[in-house]
Formats: sequence, C-alpha cells, structure tokens
Amino acid sequence: MSQAPPSGDRREPRLLHTLSSDVRQVTADLSLQGVASTFSATLEDIESFYLDEARRQRMARMGRVRRFIVRVFWLVRSLLMKLTPARRILLALALLMLMPTVHIGGNVDFRIDLQHPLLSAILIVIVLMLELKDKLVARNELVAGRAVQLALMPPATPDVPGWDVWLYTQPANDVGGDLIDHLRIDDRRHGIALGDVAGKALPAALLMVKLQATLRALVPLHTTLDTLGAGVNRILHRDGLPNRFATLVYLILTEGDGAVRYLNAGHLPPLVMRHETGETIEELTGGSIAFGFIAEASFVERHVDLAPGDTLVAVSDGVVEAMNGDGDFFGDDRLRAALAAAAGLSSQVRGEAVLDALRTFVGRAKPHDDVSVVVVRRLPA
Repeated sequence: MSQAPPSGDRREPRLLHTLSSDVRQVTADLSLQGVASTFSATLEDIESFYLDEARRQRMARMGRVRRFIVRVFWLVRSLLMKLTPARRILLALALLMLMPTVHIGGNVDFRIDLQHPLLSAILIVIVLMLELKDKLVARNELVAGRAVQLALMPPATPDVPGWDVWLYTQPANDVGGDLIDHLRIDDRRHGIALGDVAGKALPAALLMVKLQATLRALVPLHTTLDTLGAGVNRILHRDGLPNRFATLVYLILTEGDGAVRYLNAGHLPPLVMRHETGETIEELTGGSIAFGFIAEASFVERHVDLAPGDTLVAVSDGVVEAMNGDGDFFGDDRLRAALAAAAGLSSQVRGEAVLDALRTFVGRAKPHDDVSVVVVRRLPA
C-alpha cells in the first residue's frame, strides 16, 4: 500500500496545470452566462464597491461619452484613496508612466516623456502583491473565526426526545451574524434559538457570539421568557454598539409535552403547520421589540400547543429577503409553497426543501444576507 508523502514534502500546485484548469472553468462560466452578461455583472460589482449611490445616480444622468470618462476617473480616484499612502504613491507613479508623451510646440521644442511601461508594470505588480498579502492574512483570520463559530454551534439534528429538530445556518460571507443554538436546560426542557444580528461579516459575528453567551448564561437563571428577554436586552444595550441590534426567536421544548413556550424579540413570526388540518399554515404573531434598542424594554412569553405531527418553522430574514438576478425577493409566498411541498415529511427534508427552492430562485446571484432555518416537528406518540 502506497503512503502519502510526509507533510513537509508536499509540493505546491503546478502553475501551468492551475492556469489550464482556470481557463476551463472561466470558459465554462462564460459559455453559461455569456461574455456581455459576465462583463456587465463584474462592472456592476466594481462600481457598487468603489462608488456610492449618489455618484452612480449622477452618472446615470450623463451622456454616454461623458459617463465613460467620469466613470474611469472616479474609479481610479476611489481606488487610489483606498490604498495606504506608500501604495497610493507607487500606483500613481505607475499610472503616470503609462501616460502618452506630452509635446509642447513653439519656439522651443519641449517634450515630457514619462513612459516606462516595464517599470510601470513592476510597480503595479508590487502594489498588487502587497494588497493580496493583506487580503490573504485577513482571509486566514476570518477562516479561523469561522472555525470558532462552527465549534460553538450545535449539531444539525440535536437529540430532543419526542421531537424532530433540524437546525441550519449559512453565512453570506466568511463569518455570519445569524445564531442557531440548542441548550439542554434540565432533565426535560430544551432551548432552541434562532437569532439575527443586524449587519453582516465580522462585526455581526462578534455580537452574535455575545448574544449566544448571554443566552446560555441567563436561560438557567430565569423561569419565564419575559424576564429572560429583559435580561438579555439590558446586557446587549449596555455592551452593544450604536445602530446594532439583534432579533431572536427562543423556543422551549419539553420532552413528552406539546406545549411550546416561545419568545419573539423583533424576529419574523414563526410558522406552524397543523398536521390534522391538512398542513394548514398559521403565523405566530405578537412579537416584542428587538434587543438593544432601549435599555428597559418589555417582552412577552407566549405559548403554542403542537399536536403529534405538527411542525413549527422559523427562518432568518435572509431567506424571505433573498434576491435573484432580477432583484426580486424570495418572499413569504415561496417559503410557504416550499414548506407545503414537503408536507408530512421529516424536519430535515422540510428544511432542505426550503433551501432547494431558495437556491433555484437565487440562481447565480450573490447572497446578500445570512440564511438560517429552524424546523421543529412533534413526533407521533
């Protein structure tokens, strides 16, 4: 039996082989999307990052020629302004070295020739390498952060006797601001959480970890969910950042009992599918304010009884607000249709039906928000 080479003897991928694979992948993407569509999407992505909405609206009112000139100028200017001083100078010099020769006529023939294409290319490559280094360092830190997030998450199908529970979350970026959690409170009670922190990426992820730690610390200390909500809110308001808030649906399931206690703090209303009435869908309205807005907010514990076969579903707004390439939202109607299509099936199958419908709708559009789904089904006796 052959053995893999020791880790210190591993070789880097061959450049030509990697480039060949890249060409095949890019060619396949272009054939699927079209060159014009791919170029347009790329330009739109660049403009949305480097130019604010006000400037983009101003360009829309310009003529074609003027818009092209202004677009190039604003993009180059924005690119330079986002660099560090040293890199900004290097790139500015590189661009000057690409400028055509300036000839001033008259009695004295005067020429300004800064053209040095080779030196310009070298400077551009140096700036690119420095920027790539920073990006890779930051990416490695985000990957490490994502590993910590995954380590803090419960299994997708936590063991709750008498219940079929399925949990799912997928961040839009490397790390996310959605929270899913399962906590065994005592011998019979289990807590299920679905939270959504305003924003995305690292700031939201850090506040999400704060929310999870606060919940885990306070849940065993409170006998009611209204006092739990008030306690969590005070801590997040005290330690949070301006314009940062979190929504939450917290469920307490009891082994051998279909009475579900729940708290909704500013989140989308959960949906309940009644098995005995042909999977009719009802919305659990009556939520409270989101966490973090005001220090002394009031929260209300509510109850719902689930009969054997009934299912409760909670999603983050990244599901209903997911957009396709045309800018259309997935919406509540498509969510309900996906749930109805998997009527009577397990929590995992029903949750994956929602995700399949979401992926089909979004297509190749870039995700704008984290996607999380919690499905809780009471098992038949």
